[in-house]
Amino acid sequence: QVTLVESGGGLVQAGGSLRLSCASSGRTFIRYAMGWFRQAPGKEREFVAAISWSGGSPYYADSGKGRFTISRDNSKNTVYLQMNSLKPEDTAVYYCAAGPSTSAVGYSYDYWGQGTQVTVSS
Repeated sequence: QVTLVESGGGLVQAGGSLRLSCASSGRTFIRYAMGWFRQAPGKEREFVAAISWSGGSPYYADSGKGRFTISRDNSKNTVYLQMNSLKPEDTAVYYCAAGPSTSAVGYSYDYWGQGTQVTVSS
């Protein structure tokens, strides 16, 4: 069983930055690829970024390329999402997820956090 807890969300002005963290319980964190997804009000959940268990091969949705960076620290059982040049359309609840391999598809992930709200004002 893996428990994921996101933090770092908040209110920021357009153009600003936030760093989201997702802490995992247990000693199996290193076995999992990690992903970030988001869901805006009235919209479906969408993929943001993913990273392999080793920290290699990160990849991003087009919406975040050049602005978002996913990374992980396996010694701290934590994955991060650095978000720069934020836009109002980035406003959403952001979720981290753990699964057997990197994927942009939500149902590929086995465990999900409760989410953290990111609000970007114009």
